[in-house]
Amino acid sequence: MSDTDEDANPAGIQGIEFVEYLSRQPDTLGQALERLGFRPIARHRSRAVRLYRQGTMNVIVNADADTLAEYPEIESDRIHAIALHVADAAQAYDHCIRQGARPVPTRAAAMELNIPGIGGIGDSVLYLVERRPSFSIYDVDFDYEVPFPDTPVLVPGLHFFGLVQYVDPGRTAYWAEFYARLLGCRVLPPGTRFGILPNGTILRGPGGRFHLQLVEPSGDALFDVKWDEQFARLAFGVPDVPRAVQTLAARAVPFDDNEFSHPDPHGAMTMGMSYDVNFELVHSDPAASGPGQAR
Repeated sequence: MSDTDEDANPAGIQGIEFVEYLSRQPDTLGQALERLGFRPIARHRSRAVRLYRQGTMNVIVNADADTLAEYPEIESDRIHAIALHVADAAQAYDHCIRQGARPVPTRAAAMELNIPGIGGIGDSVLYLVERRPSFSIYDVDFDYEVPFPDTPVLVPGLHFFGLVQYVDPGRTAYWAEFYARLLGCRVLPPGTRFGILPNGTILRGPGGRFHLQLVEPSGDALFDVKWDEQFARLAFGVPDVPRAVQTLAARAVPFDDNEFSHPDPHGAMTMGMSYDVNFELVHSDPAASGPGQAR
């Protein structure tokens, strides 16, 4: 296809490299990830940080005391950073800075990797990472705990689909423009939905490699709930949602099943598995028709 506005990819994004959680209860969060099929494969060489992997998906659990001390208001586990896999990290970073992104100072110590990052929603960070055939970013900072760090996927076709992002009232347009300008995301038509939850505005990343759902507070949340702009939830795509639910339920993964949310062929929502952390399953079969199918 030609390089139209629909296909624009100014930062050269190839997908999600890793998702990082800040956690004051890293063992509990780690157990939740293992029930989802992730395997702990490496520990950071100088900090309380652990790497979990399933297939090509990487999740980092950060319980570093110095990092947590910077966010005393965060009591539950929270998505703190997203790393986007890009073709050229330096070029992607320069583009984002030229487009007005806020640079994030790195905290790399001696013998640690310096990864470029920009400010995201709330206090989050968007890292820009490039892959090289003979080099992994994890090789620098982590010691592997297993001889073969590659791990199989528990549920066939499971992959990173995207993230849900809470935004303040009236701020959807701001964040939609932010992601369009920096990353080439585009707003999908009103009424486009993935999974089972109807709220929010859906953004499609370049090539459908990831999606964002921007959700403003509504109903009682406008008045009764403390609402912070933040990444709220990680979503996994899977070709067969009922099969995935069956497989994960057998591993003691609890799913919402009530009048507001229950598993169906379009998607499913886990119940809280670790201090306000839950996950979403979305019907998505990249091999069939590109990453994600709307309904």
